[in-house]
Amino acid sequence: MRTVKATAAAVSVALAAGAASVAAGRFASDAALKAPPGRPLPTEPRLTVHSTAAGRITLTRDLASLRPGRYGLTGDGSHAVVGPVLDDAHHSADTVVRRLERVTHGTLEPGDKAWLTPNLHIGNPSSALGLDHADVDVPGELGPLPAWFVPGTRDTWVITAHGLGTTREHPMNVMEFLHRNQLPVLDLAYRGDLGAPRSPDGLSHLGETEWRDLDAAVRYAVRYGADQVVLYGWSIGATMALRTAAHSALRERVSGLILDSPVLDWGATLRALASARHTPSALLPLAVRAAQGRTGLHGDRIQEAADPGQLKVPTLIVHGPDDTIAPWGPSRRLAERRPDLVTLHTVPNASHGAMWNAAPNYEEALRRFLTPLM
Repeated sequence: MRTVKATAAAVSVALAAGAASVAAGRFASDAALKAPPGRPLPTEPRLTVHSTAAGRITLTRDLASLRPGRYGLTGDGSHAVVGPVLDDAHHSADTVVRRLERVTHGTLEPGDKAWLTPNLHIGNPSSALGLDHADVDVPGELGPLPAWFVPGTRDTWVITAHGLGTTREHPMNVMEFLHRNQLPVLDLAYRGDLGAPRSPDGLSHLGETEWRDLDAAVRYAVRYGADQVVLYGWSIGATMALRTAAHSALRERVSGLILDSPVLDWGATLRALASARHTPSALLPLAVRAAQGRTGLHGDRIQEAADPGQLKVPTLIVHGPDDTIAPWGPSRRLAERRPDLVTLHTVPNASHGAMWNAAPNYEEALRRFLTPLM
């Protein structure tokens, strides 16, 4: 009897431990599968506002606050735009002074918590940039997908897809450049975004199912006059662009791809996000398995999107070695294996999705790539 009771107790402990492990894996995988659009990723530190003065803001010293370039600074109820670190300012051991370009809305007070974001603009192309635009609905398989259309005179359209932690406001960083070059822009909100349908399971599939919304945008563009389209994606939006170019029934209309911070190894991205939520390293494999079980994601299916043999059109990859969410290695290898089609523009000291923010020559790289495709 004692043996039976001991065995039963051991089984109960094992089952409880197994259930706890499954729950821990699910929680860890939520960092990627339930990342709310427009909210900071767990890798992004909260910074304290120490002071503001004429054209200056003092923030907590951190690797994030020392990044080169221009960023949005978002807090609870506030948004501002900050420029580079000021070399002529007094920096203490604990603080950094950056240029404060403008406060878009709300106020910034000492003690406020805020985080850097690649989104410089909020609102829509008309209110934020002064560009005429139309609010349109793209028919998607789950329902209407809201999009902004900024007209241009060319027959080649640019269709944009944002990435993890951002919204369709993010592509407005490059919208003025595209508009100056007379390229029509269709800026898409896809499943899970505000105003767009939810995925049936309520989870992000890291581009594996979301690409069908981008495919719907290609059909919409062709229906309304596009002769060719360039797909421009950030993060998982880049994954969506790759899959659309490979599998769309209208893939012959895709003349080029622009991939900013592409997620080409979803397992590494998920582990990075889970680790940022202080998941013990021993549980990171559970987070990957939990994501596979919840979404049907499998490495071979995602890696297929980055298969050099699948690539058929000119592709610009903008990425850098300091991206801690989407490893740079797969981007570099793809460029090395397809030098006939892929141009890799390397951006040092840039965080995920923030290549434009950190690279002063980003738009020149865009111009060189797009000119033959216009």
